[in-house]
Amino acid sequence: MTVLTDSVGSVAEGGVSEGSEAAKDGALSYEQARDKLTAVVKRLEAGGLTLEQSIDLWERGEKLAAVCAEWLDGARARLAAAMARQQRETAGSDGDGDAEAPF
Repeated sequence: MTVLTDSVGSVAEGGVSEGSEAAKDGALSYEQARDKLTAVVKRLEAGGLTLEQSIDLWERGEKLAAVCAEWLDGARARLAAAMARQQRETAGSDGDGDAEAPF
């Protein structure tokens, strides 16, 4: 079966392309991955797909969700590090320095 997709991974005829899409996932920004995930969800919600097409799209959505989660985890870590640095710098001047992140 030949699989064709548009730029957001929507099913055109027969399924979802995994080869090139999977390779591109690592290079996506958070916003790009989120937008593609939104498109996948909308396509799944619209219905009219075969079971195999639905499963392919679901798997694509899982990969995109993982990309989004990686970006968010990285952002949380960067924020926690920045807050800890700020608290260490503040602790040096006023003596109170609990470096626990709020999340």
